[in-house]
Amino acid sequence: MFPISDVVSLPNHKLLSGGEVNPRAKNYKIPKVEFFKVKTSEGIEMDGWMVKPTNFDPAKKYPIVFYVYGEPASQTVVDRFGAGFNRLYKGSMADDGYIYISVDGRGSPAPKGREWRKSIYHRIGDINIKDQAMAAKEILKWPYVDANRVAVWGWSGGGSSTLNLMMQYPEIYKTGISIAAVDNQLNYDNIYQERYMGLLPEDKHYFVDNSPLAHAKNLQGNLLLIHGTGDDNVHYNNAEQMINQLIKYDKTFQLMIYPNRTHAISEGEGTGAHLASTYTKFLRENCPPGGK
Repeated sequence: MFPISDVVSLPNHKLLSGGEVNPRAKNYKIPKVEFFKVKTSEGIEMDGWMVKPTNFDPAKKYPIVFYVYGEPASQTVVDRFGAGFNRLYKGSMADDGYIYISVDGRGSPAPKGREWRKSIYHRIGDINIKDQAMAAKEILKWPYVDANRVAVWGWSGGGSSTLNLMMQYPEIYKTGISIAAVDNQLNYDNIYQERYMGLLPEDKHYFVDNSPLAHAKNLQGNLLLIHGTGDDNVHYNNAEQMINQLIKYDKTFQLMIYPNRTHAISEGEGTGAHLASTYTKFLRENCPPGGK
């Protein structure tokens, strides 16, 4: 469940072949990122970044979109070029009136000591999800955040976290976009999963109980599942297991399958643009932008 970084596809390649300036680079606006800290009710202090709407009015309430990874392989909250950029949103989230935000919980490779890092052992899908949700509860107390328009999205391990957040904390997250998620931890590479979750068969219950598949019956919000059938990292069978589980519990959802695309969902003419259009349309329809 290694992350698909928001940084890798930034339009920062300024020159095309022959020295021509890339038109996307000409028009690209670097998001104005604010870094902050939030402390949960359990006393866990988490780092975060936020991009506020361009014409921010503190007297209004804005929809909020959480970008999540949540796995021990990577952080999302880092002070580097690309922080706060959403490569899947067509247009400008800030100009359209979204608060875009991300926080890092326990288990992430932040320089916060052994206890912070080791706490996730046996608990992927548990402690990392709880930290995200508890941080969100505090953030939703901010006067300019609309608690009725709350979305979350992620890719790979972030897709798994998105599902767990939607299904374990449906009272918080109303809309979710899950891309290339590990729906059942028993499906994933043992070199990664056993490192953090223990060995089979004695630790099987950790894999099962903390997988999104175990919580599908609790889905209440608007969910979009996206997966490539040729995914060579998180195999497509993950998506089929989740689809069957959601059908079993009569949970309606949206589904976008990309034939023969790998984990990056980048192969094929027009794929990137179509993925961005699908993402943007679903988000705008289910978590409408703009201050109120």
